[in-house]
Amino acid sequence: MGQAETAVDLEFRNVTKRYPGQQEAAIDDLSLKVEAGEICVLVGPSGCGKTTAMRLVNRMIEPTDGEILIDGASVGERSRSDLRRHIGYAIQQVGLFPHITVAENIATVPRLLGWERERIEDRVEELLELVSLDPKDTRDRYPSQLSGGQRQRVGVARALAADPPLLLMDEPFGAIDPINRERLQNEFLRLQQQLKKTIVFVTHDIDEAIKIGDRIAVLKKGGELAQYASPAELLTYPADKFVEDFVGADRALKRLSLQRVRDIDLWKTAQVRVGESTAEARKKLDDADLPLPMLVDERGRPLGWLSERSLSGERVESDLRSPAEPVVELDDILRDALSDLLSHATQYAPVVDQAGAVAGVLSLEVIGRFLTTADPENSPTGVDLVADELDREPDAER
Repeated sequence: MGQAETAVDLEFRNVTKRYPGQQEAAIDDLSLKVEAGEICVLVGPSGCGKTTAMRLVNRMIEPTDGEILIDGASVGERSRSDLRRHIGYAIQQVGLFPHITVAENIATVPRLLGWERERIEDRVEELLELVSLDPKDTRDRYPSQLSGGQRQRVGVARALAADPPLLLMDEPFGAIDPINRERLQNEFLRLQQQLKKTIVFVTHDIDEAIKIGDRIAVLKKGGELAQYASPAELLTYPADKFVEDFVGADRALKRLSLQRVRDIDLWKTAQVRVGESTAEARKKLDDADLPLPMLVDERGRPLGWLSERSLSGERVESDLRSPAEPVVELDDILRDALSDLLSHATQYAPVVDQAGAVAGVLSLEVIGRFLTTADPENSPTGVDLVADELDREPDAER
């Protein structure tokens, strides 16, 4: 395959773009730095210049003032053709050539770079597998024979074909239905966990920005940078009223998508078993955060919440006041766990570990307390959450 290019830093230094005849700048004195291997998401309302900023990077348009640097070198010092062969580009409309096959589409840039045929064929097969497409089933098909989601995957594969250190993505999942869009986002984050590219990603969707980005640049109309921050910092400390309104009134709830249940302090519960002495069970209740005993089996798995009558004799009886529903896992996204609590109309849920044993109790009160005290600097990103998923999968499924 050859040596892969390492990720690069990307920097905008006081970049301005004014189009002839326009009073307002499309980009106004933009300065920000994208660290190597990170995803920077450009987000903002229509006409804020986010796509313009991206197109300046590969010199599809030229800045009026300022400069853009890749690893400290100005892009203006490189020829457009050489620059673009080292930058991957994926767009919403995919832009696949309709008259050639999937394999030929992916091979476009490697062919321009003079790669040998065998190397190109190996790279096409490798990339199709990387984006979860069967090479035997897709390589010889034409774009019109693929679904929208499949075409988008091929578009990403083509952008990665020459293993560029920098990837530009302009609303790449914008035209996909919600279910497939979420799948593609997850697949993209999995790819980034493996590839560690430097990525500039344009979207108008703040939820997508929060899920995808390591850092988010919120642009105002006129191309002015309103805030450049991590997703958690953006949600916790919006820079001004514009950012606060753009992020949305539910920004506190959005933060729940950045955390897992194991990231917060759970309540301790009294775990008791049938036949255990009620004196011992009541002693456990005195040491618990919740006045409700949880009946568990011999392996510590939750069976239900016990009634007061179950503790009326000398030994604990199996008299449930309610079942152990919902059961939440330590690795569940906190937003999903909250949804489970609300859909079951309950304040409490037993939390179990990978073996299914009770590890604590999640409550609406715990979540509320978390939202008022969480430290944004220690919040994971979308890539971190996907990395956790990969770490938990058995080797055979990776």
